[in-house]
Amino acid sequence: MVRFGTLWWLALRNLGRELRRSTLTALAMALGLALLIVSRTLSDGAHEDWIDSGVRLGAGHVTFNGPGYRDSESLDDRLTAAQVDASLAAAADVRIPSPPVTTVRVATRGLASSPDGAVPALILGVDPDSELEFSGLGEHVVDGRYLQPGDRLHAFIGEAMAVRLGLRTGSRMVLTAQSASHDIEGQLVRVAGTYRTGLEALDEGLIHIPLATAREWLGVEGATSVSLLLSHSSLTDEARGQAERALAGSGVEVVGWPQSSPDLYAAVKIDDGGDWLFHFILFAIVTLAILNAIFMSVLHRKREMGLLRALGLSGAEIGRVVYVEGVMLTAVSGVAGVALGLAVVWFFLRDGIDLTELMPGEITFGGIVFNPVMQPVIELKHLVQSVFFTMVIGLSASLYPAWEAARLDPAESVKVE
Repeated sequence: MVRFGTLWWLALRNLGRELRRSTLTALAMALGLALLIVSRTLSDGAHEDWIDSGVRLGAGHVTFNGPGYRDSESLDDRLTAAQVDASLAAAADVRIPSPPVTTVRVATRGLASSPDGAVPALILGVDPDSELEFSGLGEHVVDGRYLQPGDRLHAFIGEAMAVRLGLRTGSRMVLTAQSASHDIEGQLVRVAGTYRTGLEALDEGLIHIPLATAREWLGVEGATSVSLLLSHSSLTDEARGQAERALAGSGVEVVGWPQSSPDLYAAVKIDDGGDWLFHFILFAIVTLAILNAIFMSVLHRKREMGLLRALGLSGAEIGRVVYVEGVMLTAVSGVAGVALGLAVVWFFLRDGIDLTELMPGEITFGGIVFNPVMQPVIELKHLVQSVFFTMVIGLSASLYPAWEAARLDPAESVKVE
């Protein structure tokens, strides 16, 4: 124990003697880790915003479907009324920090037509109250209003579709689609309002009509899907697992957003891969800074290490002294880097970074509109990962200088001026 304490004291003394070099090395590590934390929190915030925007206008974080519906999108594979009730009961029993928002939908692909033309459309029968909270499409109203409880022959359409069909609020249009009995059925509706999301595919091809109207028109008693919106995408697997256990044997398929929105999932993964490449470059810079500082320290102290060997320290103990120096630098830098990174996020970035002036217009990515205001999100898992990898790199970079110090020949070392 006496010997062990002496080694630590020698390491601390050596760092103090080269205070400027030690400070610069620790500062480089701390700044690197702080930059990692800031970058990771902004990236996590952007990803969560993409996911939230995508699942709101898509299928939700967790979706209940009939078997085969995701592949066929046919009313033949819809949920029965009993399965819808079972899905709603399972959704109500999901135990997560914030209760999920649940919506029931009847979806079909058909044709929207007016005297000025016709366009293909995805027609969603929705409950106005739950859908307004779920998708937030009513927040993008350009003219008129969103659907309301009690509406029957009303439709909420995209502004681009209204322009193509020569429609405005109050205009009539005809929806045509194949019903559950495989007959081609038409439904006359009146435009209640128009919206603009910035996504061309939605603005030209998505129509909301009341759920009761869709069921009556298409001869459907159940629904094509029951969807859950969660407070955070990290809760998806937990909520999905609970729902699957509750619906075991019911014939209902439960999927998470990565399966129901594969394009969005791929976009997030691709961007995440780019983030890790940036982090790898930072890790390499931190590694070189530590390696250079400690290795130069060994080269400049060869005579001193030779004298320590002559006084009784073994080569292994000399190596331990050098390695402990790296451990101390890494530990201090890690604490300082975490504190600095979190301080920057909290004091300077908590209101987000507004990139509106740098963006010429609306930018779409992975089927969603890019939000120009980047809000940082601190995820403990990624924070721990950044600290862990920085510590591993710092400790690993100290091994080679320690090994070189342990191999010094004391007789040759004392000759160094």
